Amino acid sequence: MPDPQKASPSVEPIISVRGLHRYFGEKHVLRGADLDIYPGETICMLGTSGGGKSVMVKHMLGLMQPDEGSVIIDGTEISQMSERKLGPVRKKVGMMFQNGALFDSMNVAQNIAFPLREGGIKDLDTLNRRIAEVLEIVRLPGQEETMPSDLSGGMRKRVALARAIVDHPACVCYDEPHAGLDPVTADSIDHLIKRLQNEHGITNIVITHELRSVFRIADRIAFMKDGQVYWQGTPKEMKSSDDPVLMQFLSGVDSSGEKWASGDSD
Repeated sequence: MPDPQKASPSVEPIISVRGLHRYFGEKHVLRGADLDIYPGETICMLGTSGGGKSVMVKHMLGLMQPDEGSVIIDGTEISQMSERKLGPVRKKVGMMFQNGALFDSMNVAQNIAFPLREGGIKDLDTLNRRIAEVLEIVRLPGQEETMPSDLSGGMRKRVALARAIVDHPACVCYDEPHAGLDPVTADSIDHLIKRLQNEHGITNIVITHELRSVFRIADRIAFMKDGQVYWQGTPKEMKSSDDPVLMQFLSGVDSSGEKWASGDSD
């Protein structure tokens, strides 16, 4: 296995994963995964189906606890924290789910306000101001009263992203943000991800299989295979790599001649 490359050894990571192991029954999904994520970068997570990408991100969000290993967010170890103590830490990491995960019975404003209300914010002026701010950021001003059923696929993704950033997280995780989108709409999501990074200093963690987007938005790539971070590097380094696993992945064919599975739910 190639030695993982450090992105910014002089900068403290905002998220640090060390020796992460996770079993589901007899299935060993994470096998000692290590990864550092640095403030203000966009890192894309690629890999084979079942490689462990989504499972590792769920550990970063505190949605799962590892069987072994540690997850440190902004200096705080979270891997064995109680739900009560996890609350303040989770505010530092937002999540944009694959299909948006909007509540169909709530309008746009109510969907975006949900994490704020769950966090104890009840003042209507504060809620309305925060909602208007993030709708402006995602280029959907004035859509507060719109119902999810009246939104296009791209608009649903933007509302989901507005909800992910409404609590001012330092980091946002994206689970297949391009899934189900046409190329033009997918491009607009890419531009939005980079704008959040460049204009608002947000650290982006993007799980995706869209290589075109990866090479456009990633500062760094983490490639997962067999429950470990097999390789890390820049898009340029990936393109020029002579590692056979990476070459097979980029060509879309694994060692058995089968196409890599896209959009996996590992």
